[in-house]
Amino acid sequence: MIGIDVGGANLKVVDDTGVHIHYCPLWEGAPIPELLVSYAAGTGDPAFVVMSGELADCFENKLQGISFIVDAVRKAIPRARFYGTDACFHNHAVPQLAAANWLASADYLRTRYPDALLLDIGSTTADIIPLGRFDRLLGLTDTQRLQAGYLVYTGMLRTNVATLIQTVDLAGVPTPVSSEYFATSADAHLVLGHITPSLYTCDTPDRKEKTNEAAFRRLARVVCADLDEIGISGAMQVAEQFWKVQRDIVCGTARRVSQISGAREIIVAGIGAPLFCAELGGIDLTRELGPAADALPAFAVRELGKANDL
Repeated sequence: MIGIDVGGANLKVVDDTGVHIHYCPLWEGAPIPELLVSYAAGTGDPAFVVMSGELADCFENKLQGISFIVDAVRKAIPRARFYGTDACFHNHAVPQLAAANWLASADYLRTRYPDALLLDIGSTTADIIPLGRFDRLLGLTDTQRLQAGYLVYTGMLRTNVATLIQTVDLAGVPTPVSSEYFATSADAHLVLGHITPSLYTCDTPDRKEKTNEAAFRRLARVVCADLDEIGISGAMQVAEQFWKVQRDIVCGTARRVSQISGAREIIVAGIGAPLFCAELGGIDLTRELGPAADALPAFAVRELGKANDL
């Protein structure tokens, strides 16, 4: 059996051979059928699918995005079934399929960690899910999750640095930042040592190298400077102050939702699990699930399909 999570930027697949993550931006004509056919070839196995990519701005609305994803997956795997925000599997494109990937994770984990809060911090977003409130999670849209604090739109790789900070203290001088797309959270986390170059899987803003030196150049541009103007120390200040704001937003929201929901522990998954687990004193799901923790919804929907004997 195959578990698939179709995001706006990444296609994640879990099968018997392991976890496979492809950078696959839907707004650039992502070749979903071509990527999936190799996993389905000759097996005849069904696939269980979740998605969040329907929100990509290449689609006029969510239902158009859902239909595109369902059709694309079905071209490679005709027996695919799709999990929705009603916690049911569907055979066709229906509105309930929009952004149901987080609910599949909650559905899988809720009996294992009934009193926990799940933080799944990936490349783009942070899902903050009180597992003990599963019945009240059904049917929630991403807009409603934003309002409740269950979705924080910042992640380890793809967040524009300028969306979280407006000024930087640069050598003691308050310095407004440019709102241009000059540097991402991946640049900050790379130079801070939070990720390795191999984990920098998305495109860079300038389509150039994924090295510390190149990341420092991009971070310097956030304050409209060349690297030789402010030096590595100045670019590092941009990274450090971005990280402080991102950390405070994600951890502060997780603690607030945990307190409101009565959660007794915090479990953490996603590419940012080791970093945020240390900040929150939580349980790193990587220790239990291994690489599958970086593709939790794909792993979870596969397990749910198997458990329901679909």
